[in-house]
Amino acid sequence: MSANGPSAHRRAVRAAVQELESLQRAGLTHLPKPPMPPPAAAQAVPAQTIPAQTLPAQAAPAPEASPGPRDDRVAALASVARTVAACTRCPELARTRTQTVFGSGSPSARLVFMGEAPGADEDRQGLPFVGAAGQKLTDMIEKGMRLRREEVYILNTIKCRPPGNRAPLPDEAANCREYLDAQLDVLRPEFLCCLGAVAAQNLLGVSTPIGQLRGSFHDYQGIKVLCTYHPAYLLRTPSAKVQAWDDLKLLMAAMGLEVPKKST
Repeated sequence: MSANGPSAHRRAVRAAVQELESLQRAGLTHLPKPPMPPPAAAQAVPAQTIPAQTLPAQAAPAPEASPGPRDDRVAALASVARTVAACTRCPELARTRTQTVFGSGSPSARLVFMGEAPGADEDRQGLPFVGAAGQKLTDMIEKGMRLRREEVYILNTIKCRPPGNRAPLPDEAANCREYLDAQLDVLRPEFLCCLGAVAAQNLLGVSTPIGQLRGSFHDYQGIKVLCTYHPAYLLRTPSAKVQAWDDLKLLMAAMGLEVPKKST
């Protein structure tokens, strides 16, 4: 090392410590250690330390009473719901709706059910699946899967009722996709059950018929997705209940739930 080596190094260390102290006063609470001198110069360089009492008060750990994950999800979902309630991206739907229908259930649910769109009862009450199809879905959840409806989360592909209960148009589903993605990003479920072709095709971005999509799991951003028939279709076509029950048994097995020998 040259004669100026140790002196230059001391100046560099001093400048580094001064910079760190300046950052500390500006609010930086986690400071990297200043660079250590080479072993040969260790005895010639005095130790440089930052006294613990100079650390600002905000360096203390966060209190245990801080909001937990469930509280965070509730607040995040409420924020998205407020945005949805003010949405006018689809002029016809915004003009004809009574209110938006965001979703309901547990924000910590392992399982999310996704339908097509709100109907007349849902538009009136502001809750998903509360009409005849909603009662059928409740039976599938509670009598079939032996879960409480409050344990799962239920939402729709779009958040406004289409006039005459028609199927959502492609541009309406596209306009609402941001809200659906935001919901799923907050909920982060392990499993998602698509009810009917509209939900399944829109979520997965396919045009495959529901009869071909059902009966096996699909992946959507790490979520295990099972597709089955819409409860409204099951009310119109009782013969499809056997296949829907097979789908629910497949879902229960994957979730580690006890599978009853037959539905009730």
